[in-house]
Amino acid sequence: MHAGMCMCLIPEWNMFTAGVVVAIIGFIILLGIIPVYRSSHPKKAYSPINWSIVATWVIGIVGALIMGFGMSKIMVGNATRVDFIVGLIAGVIGLLICVLNYPIYAYITKK
Repeated sequence: MHAGMCMCLIPEWNMFTAGVVVAIIGFIILLGIIPVYRSSHPKKAYSPINWSIVATWVIGIVGALIMGFGMSKIMVGNATRVDFIVGLIAGVIGLLICVLNYPIYAYITKK
Protein backbone atom coordinates (compact mmCIF):
# COMPACT_ATOMS: atom_id res chain seq x y z
CA MET A 1 0.00 0.00 0.00
CA HIS A 2 2.90 2.34 0.78
CA ALA A 3 4.43 1.80 -2.64
CA GLY A 4 1.10 2.64 -4.25
CA MET A 5 0.89 5.90 -2.36
CA CYS A 6 4.43 6.82 -3.41
CA MET A 7 3.53 6.02 -6.99
CA CYS A 8 0.52 8.35 -6.71
CA LEU A 9 2.19 11.24 -4.95
CA ILE A 10 5.53 11.53 -6.76
CA PRO A 11 4.70 13.28 -10.04
CA GLU A 12 8.08 12.53 -11.62
CA TRP A 13 7.22 8.83 -11.71
CA ASN A 14 4.11 9.36 -13.93
CA MET A 15 2.41 6.33 -12.36
CA PHE A 16 -0.72 7.79 -10.76
CA THR A 17 -3.16 5.19 -12.16
CA ALA A 18 -0.90 2.25 -11.35
CA GLY A 19 -0.36 3.68 -7.86
CA VAL A 20 -4.09 3.88 -7.22
CA VAL A 21 -4.49 0.25 -8.33
CA VAL A 22 -1.62 -0.95 -6.13
CA ALA A 23 -2.96 1.02 -3.13
CA ILE A 24 -6.46 -0.46 -3.57
CA ILE A 25 -5.06 -4.00 -3.84
CA GLY A 26 -3.01 -3.43 -0.68
CA PHE A 27 -6.08 -2.11 1.15
CA ILE A 28 -8.13 -5.15 0.08
CA ILE A 29 -5.37 -7.47 1.33
CA LEU A 30 -5.35 -5.62 4.67
CA LEU A 31 -9.13 -5.99 4.92
CA GLY A 32 -8.76 -9.71 4.19
CA ILE A 33 -6.55 -10.10 7.24
CA ILE A 34 -9.38 -9.13 9.63
CA PRO A 35 -11.44 -12.37 9.38
CA VAL A 36 -8.29 -14.49 9.54
CA TYR A 37 -7.16 -12.68 12.70
CA ARG A 38 -10.59 -12.99 14.32
CA SER A 39 -10.80 -16.71 13.62
CA SER A 40 -7.32 -17.45 14.96
CA HIS A 41 -7.45 -15.32 18.12
CA PRO A 42 -9.99 -15.88 20.87
CA LYS A 43 -12.01 -12.97 22.18
CA LYS A 44 -10.35 -11.20 25.06
CA ALA A 45 -12.03 -9.48 27.94
CA TYR A 46 -11.34 -5.79 27.52
CA SER A 47 -9.98 -3.87 30.45
CA PRO A 48 -10.67 -0.18 31.03
CA ILE A 49 -8.67 2.30 28.99
CA ASN A 50 -5.32 3.22 30.50
CA TRP A 51 -5.28 6.96 29.81
CA SER A 52 -1.63 7.35 30.78
CA ILE A 53 -0.62 5.06 27.92
CA VAL A 54 -2.94 6.95 25.55
CA ALA A 55 -1.34 10.24 26.60
CA THR A 56 2.13 8.74 26.12
CA TRP A 57 1.26 7.62 22.59
CA VAL A 58 -0.20 11.02 21.70
CA ILE A 59 2.84 12.86 23.08
CA GLY A 60 5.18 10.53 21.18
CA ILE A 61 3.28 10.97 17.91
CA VAL A 62 3.20 14.75 18.27
CA GLY A 63 6.94 14.81 19.02
CA ALA A 64 7.71 12.61 16.00
CA LEU A 65 5.57 14.81 13.73
CA ILE A 66 7.27 17.99 14.93
CA MET A 67 10.69 16.40 14.47
CA GLY A 68 9.69 15.22 10.98
CA PHE A 69 8.49 18.72 10.10
CA GLY A 70 11.86 20.12 11.13
CA MET A 71 13.72 17.50 9.12
CA SER A 72 11.64 18.18 6.03
CA LYS A 73 12.22 21.94 6.33
CA ILE A 74 15.97 21.35 6.30
CA MET A 75 15.98 18.77 3.51
CA VAL A 76 13.96 20.65 0.88
CA GLY A 77 15.67 21.21 -2.46
CA ASN A 78 16.81 24.80 -2.02
CA ALA A 79 16.59 25.38 1.72
CA THR A 80 17.19 28.96 2.72
CA ARG A 81 18.82 30.05 5.94
CA VAL A 82 15.37 30.68 7.44
CA ASP A 83 14.24 27.16 6.47
CA PHE A 84 17.35 25.72 8.08
CA ILE A 85 16.88 27.66 11.33
CA VAL A 86 13.15 26.88 11.57
CA GLY A 87 13.81 23.23 10.76
CA LEU A 88 16.60 22.95 13.29
CA ILE A 89 14.52 24.54 16.06
CA ALA A 90 11.48 22.37 15.23
CA GLY A 91 13.63 19.24 15.07
CA VAL A 92 15.22 19.91 18.45
CA ILE A 93 11.81 20.66 20.02
CA GLY A 94 10.37 17.44 18.56
CA LEU A 95 13.37 15.46 19.79
CA LEU A 96 12.99 16.93 23.28
CA ILE A 97 9.30 15.98 23.31
CA CYS A 98 10.20 12.42 22.34
CA VAL A 99 12.99 12.20 24.93
CA LEU A 100 10.82 13.64 27.71
CA ASN A 101 7.95 11.29 26.88
CA TYR A 102 8.99 8.60 29.36
CA PRO A 103 9.49 10.99 32.31
CA ILE A 104 6.05 12.45 31.57
CA TYR A 105 4.60 8.91 31.56
CA ALA A 106 6.33 8.11 34.87
CA TYR A 107 4.95 11.31 36.39
CA ILE A 108 1.40 10.58 35.18
CA THR A 109 1.41 7.00 36.47
CA LYS A 110 2.89 7.96 39.86
CA LYS A 111 -0.27 9.87 40.85
